Amino acid sequence: MTAKKSDHLERDPAARVHRIVAIVMVVVLTLELAVAIWEAQWLTAVLIATIATLILGPAVLGDRLSVKIPYEFQLATQLFVFAALFLGEVQSYYDRFWWWDIVLHTASGLLLGILGFLLVYVLNESRRIDISMRPRFVALFAFLFAVASGAVWEIFEFTMDRTFSMQMQKPMLGDPSGLTDTMWDLIVDTLGALLVSLMGWHHMRRKKPSFIDTWIGKFIAHNPAMFR
Repeated sequence: MTAKKSDHLERDPAARVHRIVAIVMVVVLTLELAVAIWEAQWLTAVLIATIATLILGPAVLGDRLSVKIPYEFQLATQLFVFAALFLGEVQSYYDRFWWWDIVLHTASGLLLGILGFLLVYVLNESRRIDISMRPRFVALFAFLFAVASGAVWEIFEFTMDRTFSMQMQKPMLGDPSGLTDTMWDLIVDTLGALLVSLMGWHHMRRKKPSFIDTWIGKFIAHNPAMFR
């Protein structure tokens, strides 16, 4: 680790928390991967390796990417991946806790809504694109982006189930096809996206700061060349 990056970690509490949590998650995944290989559970091993790659990716590629993502958003995303794929699929939390799927899909709507705000804010302030967007359009874009991303994820679940005989689309009482599960996932995705979009619209319209502003502020500070 370079001295410059080390100094940044010391100054930013979110960076230190992100580093500690990432290390804990990788240690857990490494142990579980060793067990899966020992027991010849190859599909589980591949899934765990994929999860570890998704979690380690931002840390490994961070200095090589032209765009720097705030540590808060990295941490939230990595925790979501760990909770959804490792705890949910590998450790069967979806079966053990009936509310696990609902909570995670609501959280995904919130995260994707925040990402939508970040994307449209970058377009709005970019030096390369001369446009100005009103708060209601920004909120609408964030909402639609989150809902569309949720729909793409449901297509991914359907594909994995049909291709590898997985059960990412959970069969429910009276509906073994998983259609009811898919619809509830889309509904809670939409509710999460709607909540964060309304919050963002409210703060933008009244020019009041929020955690979204904080994350956007850090994004601008890390990527000053992208903004006018």
